[in-house]
Amino acid sequence: MKHLVHALLGATLLAGPVVAQNTDLLIGSTSASSSHYGYFVAVGQLINENAEGLRTSVVETGATMDNIRRMERGQVDLGLVTTNVAQHAFAGTNEFEGKQQDLTLLWVYTGAPQNVVMRTDAGVTDLSGLAGVRFNPGIKGSATESTTEAVFNTLGLSADYVRGSTTDVVDMIKDNRVAGYVKSGSGNRLDGSTMDIATSTDITVLGLTAQQSDKLKAEMPDISVVDIPEGAADGVPAYTTWSFGVGVGAPSTMDEETAYQIVKAVMEDKEAQANAMASLKGESLADITLQFGTIPLHPGAVRWFEEQGIDLPAKLKPTE
Repeated sequence: MKHLVHALLGATLLAGPVVAQNTDLLIGSTSASSSHYGYFVAVGQLINENAEGLRTSVVETGATMDNIRRMERGQVDLGLVTTNVAQHAFAGTNEFEGKQQDLTLLWVYTGAPQNVVMRTDAGVTDLSGLAGVRFNPGIKGSATESTTEAVFNTLGLSADYVRGSTTDVVDMIKDNRVAGYVKSGSGNRLDGSTMDIATSTDITVLGLTAQQSDKLKAEMPDISVVDIPEGAADGVPAYTTWSFGVGVGAPSTMDEETAYQIVKAVMEDKEAQANAMASLKGESLADITLQFGTIPLHPGAVRWFEEQGIDLPAKLKPTE
């Protein structure tokens, strides 16, 4: 009998760690050369340290479009999304015509001005001058790429598009094989990959004209037109460009408690995210989410907002 008790006790002890296993989550991010990738590394560490029972790993991807497709296939559990493409996916419009996605929002962490960065020696001084010029509209599969093409179509602009990853395109611009590219900014500052180019190559940022701005406001309500003040980088004057929000999405099938723990860990952080992305210093992620969010929040995220007494606009409330 004593041997039976010891055997049962041993079996119970062996079973204990299995029951207490963490839930492993994969986070789809973007190119490792982007400042946004560093942000997601910080988010992953925050979740690992503050969300009990969750363990995350960050995966380098092709950004928004790639992440949404991977979530649909169950290859990542949550990931970077831009608010304009998220709206298209949720509504089943544009690139997702007839293929509505199961996508909810967890939070938005920044606005993303879309910067048209050119080699100064390319001699292109305005967007209309890009016709026939070798130019990258954004990393392959990203929201920047699809939005640039939509903006150019709306404005009647053209370029000789060159596709590739951020790393490839940065090298091509440095080697003068490509004249420029479109890259999401880090708040009102140019992205790290752009600053890398600027260390060895003089750059120019092309802005929208007043007429182009008005046309985008009238015909593309899924994006914003923003004024970037002088100082996006040394020597860069003020300019106007298009923008959208950048946040984190997840399928509605994610467990509510999991989503809640993730959002709680991120929203209550006061340091790690700002250290990873300087533009977030002093910013309220809750306010940014309310400002830029375009699709319903995940019920777990809603729970956190309601606990703070925050009233959600109709567009962020889960559909029945």
